[in-house]
Amino acid sequence: MILRSLGPIEENGVPLVQAELPDPVPGPGEIRIRVAVCGVCHTELDEIEGRTPPPRLPVVLGHQVVGRVDALGAGVTSRREGDRVGVAWIYSSCGHCKLCREGNENLCPDFRATGRDVDGGYAERMIARADYVHPIPEVFSDVEAAPLLCAGAIGYRSLKLSGLRDGESLGLTGFGASAHLVLKMARHRYPHSRVHVFARSEGEREFARELGAVWAGEAMDEPPEKLAAILDTTPAWQPVVEALRNLEPEGRLVINAIRKEERDKDALLRLDYPRDLWLEKEIKSVANVARSDVRELLALAAEIPIRPETQEYPLEEANRALRELKARQIRGAKVLRIG
Repeated sequence: MILRSLGPIEENGVPLVQAELPDPVPGPGEIRIRVAVCGVCHTELDEIEGRTPPPRLPVVLGHQVVGRVDALGAGVTSRREGDRVGVAWIYSSCGHCKLCREGNENLCPDFRATGRDVDGGYAERMIARADYVHPIPEVFSDVEAAPLLCAGAIGYRSLKLSGLRDGESLGLTGFGASAHLVLKMARHRYPHSRVHVFARSEGEREFARELGAVWAGEAMDEPPEKLAAILDTTPAWQPVVEALRNLEPEGRLVINAIRKEERDKDALLRLDYPRDLWLEKEIKSVANVARSDVRELLALAAEIPIRPETQEYPLEEANRALRELKARQIRGAKVLRIG
């Protein structure tokens, strides 16, 4: 499935079209993967609608890829044909700049994203860098593993950046693919912390309570206590403002989004400094993921184990999955079945 043009998904009801492409050939240091499944992510909406546009069109989207290696490029010794591997949002980085040397390759100026800067996993076969793919623990099926590669990994990085300590209260704004995995991680890592969820639909709020949230309300609601940290996973600005007023002194808001939509940007103009930002509250953004995030998350998820809630679609119904995601018709993570 390829993306040919950019625009609002409401006007472009079928942004992806089926196309026959030649099988890609791996170059030096690369492998080819026969794709089994690929997760559907809100970042694909950002690509389609132009908030993080691909540098070229057409492009094959998809960056939560699970499949089997079926061809090796020259010089590849770390993988074998038949290996089950996953590909995440990080396709490659330069490997030698200061940020890469520090382990922050997610911030590298030469960071390249799977399914945006290069063709991704909404296809039967794709190319990946051998040193940027991840072995998939046997405890997970292909469908279970796919959301862990992005929704899980970016949620894991967000939770780390929150600085949460066991016993402190955590808030999650939005309750889609990433937040439902964060809730499971938090309950394992911080067993004495109370998780509060802010979600737009009653279905999402009920789902959060089923997974162990002590409270669930709308973004405008006031939780029963101030929170030490809040992770925002929404595409909108208004929840950012609401989250700030619900933080305790020294609280930290972590914004987990590649881009924010423009629809309510004026909400920021309504920030009240003494209520929303004073008392040394912090705002931290999350940018991409490093390979270490993906591998640490996969190990943690296998240990717990985390079982993502998923909805499965055939590849031919990718546009339906994206429209439902746009309409917030979400319960867990959406995954395309390809091979």
